[in-house]
Amino acid sequence: MKIAVLGNGGFGTAMAMVASRAGHSVAQWGHDAEYTAQMARERANPRYLPDIEIPRQIEIGADPGPVLQDAGAVLVAVPTQHVRGVMTALRDAVPSGVPVVSLAKGLEQATRLRPSQVLNEALGAAQPVLVLSGPSHAEEVARGLPTTVVLAGRDAELVQTIQSELTCDSFRVYRNGDRLGVELCGALKNVMAVAAGMAQGFGLGDNARAAILSRGIVEMARFGLAEGAELHTFFGLAGMGDLAVTAFSQHGRNRALGERIGRGETLDEVLASTRKVAEGVWTSRVVRERAAELGVDMPLCCAVAAVLFDRVPIAQAVQSLMGRDTRDEVLS
Repeated sequence: MKIAVLGNGGFGTAMAMVASRAGHSVAQWGHDAEYTAQMARERANPRYLPDIEIPRQIEIGADPGPVLQDAGAVLVAVPTQHVRGVMTALRDAVPSGVPVVSLAKGLEQATRLRPSQVLNEALGAAQPVLVLSGPSHAEEVARGLPTTVVLAGRDAELVQTIQSELTCDSFRVYRNGDRLGVELCGALKNVMAVAAGMAQGFGLGDNARAAILSRGIVEMARFGLAEGAELHTFFGLAGMGDLAVTAFSQHGRNRALGERIGRGETLDEVLASTRKVAEGVWTSRVVRERAAELGVDMPLCCAVAAVLFDRVPIAQAVQSLMGRDTRDEVLS
């Protein structure tokens, strides 16, 4: 089939290459016409994937019409906070009824909606929306290094079809019926990765980072259960798998942002110096608000939001976390 990829950041380009390796005709769209033309001309994405050559057979363009025409599936690789605007603008060009696969990981600030919900509002409730997530840094996916992810959706038959179409020698896709849980994992793990980065930058040591991961996954699961997700999802690829790679990898942009905050930079300084989006920043604030409504205890997430948005010193946040009442370990 023809697969259209919307978004020409790192992961959009990497997934275009995956679809091409899987034997499909691929077209990729970018909103910045000048930069998109440069990508098409130079067969490279220097902003996000330096030293990666984009195969000639991948069509690249800024006109959504030709990119989306006759597409059998659409992959949406647009940052969460821009999904609504981009997809509302492109709505008429998206073929009706074709599966749309969300690659975004986060929650929309204004509405607290997950990307799949935003896509259905932008494209119409009848458009089938699937979610792909898991430990999959673009830098490694683009190079063809072994990567394993999970695909989730409500229509089991459709999920199995797209699973088969996206699987290739270097990219293995599992399936999961818990779309809610998979999306919450993708959003929440970014917050924990920011926390792990802060701990590293502030010099808190490996013990602290290990505690953030192990307690962070419990915190993620507790929130997910309150929202109606399934527990097993949080201990699979979308949860524990993605959390581990995001928190420790050199490619983890949320970890990198947290590390710079830990070393003393302000959030404004970090955001002004990079094009790369660290969704965990905005997710921390949304989750803190939602957790309060649900009555769910989210100490790590709240500590991240307090440091980022309330200018609470990291030392004070650590003292608050370490001084909490003693309790049982499991989901408490």
